Amino acid sequence: MTPQTKPTMKTDSRTKPLLLRYTAALFSAALLLAVAGCGKGETKVAAQGPTSVPVTIAVAVKKDMPVSVRSIGNVQAYQAVSIKSQINSQITEVHFKQGQDVNEGDLLFDLDRRQLEADLRRAQNSLLRDDAQAKNNRVQAERFAKLLKEGVVAQQQYDLAVSTAEASDAGVAADKDAVEYAKVQLQYTKIYAPISGRTGDLMVDLGNLVKANDVPLVTINQITPIYVNFSVPEQQLSELKRYSNEGSLHVQAVVAGQADQPIEGKLSFIDNSVDPNTGTIKVKGTFTNPDRRLWPGQFVDVVLTLTTQPNAIVIPSQAVQTGQQGQFVFVIKPDNTADMRPVTVKRTVGPESVVETGLQAGDRVVIDGQIRLIKGSKVEIKTANQQPVAPPQEPRS
Repeated sequence: MTPQTKPTMKTDSRTKPLLLRYTAALFSAALLLAVAGCGKGETKVAAQGPTSVPVTIAVAVKKDMPVSVRSIGNVQAYQAVSIKSQINSQITEVHFKQGQDVNEGDLLFDLDRRQLEADLRRAQNSLLRDDAQAKNNRVQAERFAKLLKEGVVAQQQYDLAVSTAEASDAGVAADKDAVEYAKVQLQYTKIYAPISGRTGDLMVDLGNLVKANDVPLVTINQITPIYVNFSVPEQQLSELKRYSNEGSLHVQAVVAGQADQPIEGKLSFIDNSVDPNTGTIKVKGTFTNPDRRLWPGQFVDVVLTLTTQPNAIVIPSQAVQTGQQGQFVFVIKPDNTADMRPVTVKRTVGPESVVETGLQAGDRVVIDGQIRLIKGSKVEIKTANQQPVAPPQEPRS
């Protein structure tokens, strides 16, 4: 038995063209169906129209704006005095507590006065002795003057008597100075407050020996009133001098965490030179500081108001964008489409920007949603509760 072989299909030259035409027809039909489907989708999207971009807007307003300089300031005591001993002695009594307020003339320290009292008595006794000797020498000089006229004594003896009397008088004068010096030294055993203010840390405790003009015993800071030091760029020096000559300039100090409670003061000092290292000039503001919110060494935000610009065009600072051509804003036109408007921002005051050119009062600017906008974009204006805002009505002619 011979094995059976499977029949094989043979294609000749007439069969191949038929297969190719059949395959091409199927591909064309599939392509037409895909194009038809895409066409329906495009027709549907076109029927819906372009998508509106939700944005939040603000209106440019015209109002008076301060022309100010902002800086970081450091609070400085109006007066600061380091109390030191003027003699070598021992602290025998302290009459205040650390951090206590004291008035000018209040007794702060008592020092041991026994040695100085003894020095004063010694000087007084020396004065009494030398004064008695000087009186005797003057009497001798007067006696020798009479004897010289009578020819009893020689001129040399008389001259010696006179010089001795004069030396004694000089000794008496020196003793008087020594007595005064001892009295002054004795006064230094009581140390009084030279200014009114608040005491700091007690640097030398009761019972310690202190030396003349050595370490400070305590420091007193006057904090009512008080200074705030800050710097102004040299580019604004001309304006600073001009407006300070026209009147007293206002200064505000803002303590960290108390932005809603600025402290009012006055500009009181402009330094006589510009710091060449920083290009700034040092100025000071004086504050009455009745509630003592300002404390020496504290850092505060400072706003120096130079003048007020009337009728300035103001928008929120977040509306201003920066592109390759400079700063711009998106302005919403009456038909609720966005327009790119180049602007010139003169300065920024807190959350607001003063626009010099490019806007007018009443223009609606986008403050949120700019990232999805281009020129001509349709927008949907949202309010705080995210409800659409109707477009403004066109005025009827």
